[in-house]
Amino acid sequence: MGLVLRRRGQISLEFMLVFSIMLIMLLYSVKNVGFDSSSPSSGTLAIQIALEEKSVANVIAGAIDQVYAQGPGSKVTVYAHFNLLRNSEYLSKAFNLTSPQVQLLFIGTNDPLFPTGAENSVVAVAVANSTVGPMLTGSNRTGVWVQTYFLYNSTTQSKFMVPLNPADVPGTMRIVVEWNPELPVSMAYNATSKTLYINIKPGA
Repeated sequence: MGLVLRRRGQISLEFMLVFSIMLIMLLYSVKNVGFDSSSPSSGTLAIQIALEEKSVANVIAGAIDQVYAQGPGSKVTVYAHFNLLRNSEYLSKAFNLTSPQVQLLFIGTNDPLFPTGAENSVVAVAVANSTVGPMLTGSNRTGVWVQTYFLYNSTTQSKFMVPLNPADVPGTMRIVVEWNPELPVSMAYNATSKTLYINIKPGA
């Protein structure tokens, strides 16, 4: 009888040790997926958002390049998909923002925000506080830029920006780019049709 009790006690002690280790691992895992601003998951979330920004910027820049290659009168329609950029809580925690805003930018070479290393105009997709511009370079950047083949360096308007609240960002955005020589370079968003309109005019 005494031998059996000792074996039961030994089993209970081993079980408690294993259970304690598992509990510690579980608590650490819960902390990691909690998206706390100081946890490693915030950095992972920021990378995932940057990848989505890059994808959208590539779609827009690709449409501009296609229209530029086809010449005056050409028009292209493409679609960009949003996921994480629609979540205000994710944006706040990933970049420590108090009032996050999604910004779609078309930047000419004369603008102060024009990134170093680029030669032609760029398309940027970024997040920032509604009262502050985005960071497109450095370790604290909150946006991604993609260079186009279209050179835009007007002195009258060197940057176009469409600011959107995360809740107003559609899951799928329609993007229409055209080269209408009769119209100036422009970028505007129609919330009703969820369409981003861009007109390019080389030489402007």
